[in-house]
Amino acid sequence: MKRFSKIALPILLILAGIIYLQYPRLNIISGYGAKNMCSCLFEAARSQELTETTDNNFSPIAIAKYEVDTINKRVTGSVFGLMKRTAVYHDDLGCQLLQKNTDEPNINYFPIPHNCPDKAAYPYGNEEQKDSLLSNIDYLKLQLAVTNAFDSDGIDSLKTRSLLVVYKDQIIAEKYASDFNKKSVILGWSMTKSVTATLFGILEKQGKLNVNATQLFPEWSTDERANITLNGLLQMSSGLEWEENYDKISDVTQMLFLDKDMSKIQLNKPLEFEINKHWNYSSGTTNLLSKYLRNQFKSHEEYLDFPIRQLYDKLGMSSMMIETDLSGNYVGSSYGWATTRDWGKLGLLYLHKGNWNGKQIINESWVNYVSTPCANSDKIYGAHFWLNAGGRRPDVPLDMYAMEGYQGQMVFIIPSKDMVVVRMGLTEEPIIDFNKMLKEIIVAVD
Repeated sequence: MKRFSKIALPILLILAGIIYLQYPRLNIISGYGAKNMCSCLFEAARSQELTETTDNNFSPIAIAKYEVDTINKRVTGSVFGLMKRTAVYHDDLGCQLLQKNTDEPNINYFPIPHNCPDKAAYPYGNEEQKDSLLSNIDYLKLQLAVTNAFDSDGIDSLKTRSLLVVYKDQIIAEKYASDFNKKSVILGWSMTKSVTATLFGILEKQGKLNVNATQLFPEWSTDERANITLNGLLQMSSGLEWEENYDKISDVTQMLFLDKDMSKIQLNKPLEFEINKHWNYSSGTTNLLSKYLRNQFKSHEEYLDFPIRQLYDKLGMSSMMIETDLSGNYVGSSYGWATTRDWGKLGLLYLHKGNWNGKQIINESWVNYVSTPCANSDKIYGAHFWLNAGGRRPDVPLDMYAMEGYQGQMVFIIPSKDMVVVRMGLTEEPIIDFNKMLKEIIVAVD
């Protein structure tokens, strides 16, 4: 017994220390874990074991434990039994993280089902392309470039899940890690911001939106925020106060894991900088844009249906969906899910200057707008797209621009090479060298 006490006491002290240091963040840890586990189980159809050992296997999220209710599609996360948080899954809306264990989302409407054309070869449908060899491609070099982006046997550092290379609309390379395939839906995280920007582009083409519009929200009507434009929000240059820090309880972690309506925290922020004079990356800004988008429709139903009918179905993105928050807003900053091939389709829409199989989905001017550097961003950002205009990746063409998400979710659009490259995984730079990866792929095609 004494020996047990000597062993148990240090363990208890260590656990007590962890709880003391992490307690303010337990709400975030258990909330993140429950939400991500719920989405991976019920949206992506992964196993709990796979999710625990991959998606949720990083500090401090790895200390969370889960109770899974497969019948009611609920997941409760906790840390040493403390600060329980529950996420619940709804078809076509994804998982919502409840504020309290007794709270339930007020779901009054579900989006209409997808109606995508499948009877055509990729990218305009979902059937396989005919095999073809292009004379200007060194396939041995290309195969090596793709192999280099994945872990070799016995190594787990790059954590690439999928890599897709589309050249002149032809899939010239495609590879998946074990447990993943072309039908696997993968969370794009902040790549979802580019989806949100595309929805604004559709409204702009329909003549229903002007990026120079002001007086965006009634809450801003009596102060200087009334002068903020849609352009300022899309270019992350509104001047609104925001802290995008995932290592502590900050604006972004409060929004994603504590708030019922994810638009409100940015809506209620004061100006910290002069409008259009300071660039500040903000997921809150994107969710505020999602709220603005909702306000453009007469009903909640129209808002939820809009991306499905006007974007996903037109591109044949049958797997694409964006999860909503508890108030029914699309979480346009972070919670977009799609297969690797469907993420590639969105990249191809931009590669083709907004035209999809002969139909103009967004104006070419919108494509130019999102891929043009905004002021004060050091040429790394346009309008909800990341840019290479300043040579951020020195061995890649300067006209390359990209959708980028947490843990290295990437859709690279390279107009001068007529190419789209999609990489999904669990690591980002500098662990994986995207400059080197793209250079090797481009050299193989040149």
